[in-house]
Amino acid sequence: MSDTIVKIEIDQRGVACITLNRPEVHNAFNPEMIDVLHGILRDVAQDDSIRVVLLTGAGKSFSAGADLNWMRQSADYDRDRNISDAGKLSALLEALATLAKPTIALVRGAAIAGGTGLVACCDIALAEQSAKFGVSEVRIGLIPATISPYVIDKIGAPQARRYFLTGERFGAEEAQKIGLVHEVVADEDALNAMSERLIDEILKGAPKAIAEAKQVIAAVAGTNNSPEMRATLTAKLADIRARPEAIEGVSSFLEKRPPSWSK
Repeated sequence: MSDTIVKIEIDQRGVACITLNRPEVHNAFNPEMIDVLHGILRDVAQDDSIRVVLLTGAGKSFSAGADLNWMRQSADYDRDRNISDAGKLSALLEALATLAKPTIALVRGAAIAGGTGLVACCDIALAEQSAKFGVSEVRIGLIPATISPYVIDKIGAPQARRYFLTGERFGAEEAQKIGLVHEVVADEDALNAMSERLIDEILKGAPKAIAEAKQVIAAVAGTNNSPEMRATLTAKLADIRARPEAIEGVSSFLEKRPPSWSK
């Protein structure tokens, strides 16, 4: 399964299309998917023939975020294992966000919680009009910890105050309005056409200059995403997984019932 849970195709132009491939669970990620995707990103980073990276999901959704069966199991892990798991997710997000090649998220269907985080890590995000987003962790007793530096960098603290605290879902047009998505298109054909237009523009640039430009953006933007900050957020996520609220929230979602705090 590990060779198909994430797919990569590279065309003759040096465009790598990475596809999350667990459509039966809306491309929710588990430890295996995190490890495989991170490994692919490491390989891509070392391959000078790759000029542009596309990230998308197989089936109806981009990604539903973390696999909740994995989250339910993690309630029984000790703190060290939870920190290790959360740390691997944090490292994956940082690898995607700092990849020295332009990254484009192609969003169809749902991009929820960690799925929204993956979108935020990409340089450019394109979405079909029917796409749905959300930072819904608080609704199941969790917090948007490891994704927060990247999502807040895109949408800003004022919008994060709304969407982190309400957990509400929002559409592609709202995602564009708040800065998470750059372009909203009608359907898959239009999504592919827009991505091709952007790829053509990117390929006109010098690869090393583009990589340096990404570094300049990170330095000038001044995002508070230091290793110390990531370690703090990793620990927060690890700790909250085993708390009663998280256990109740994840269980209620999987059992298709309201959580105990729902009014």
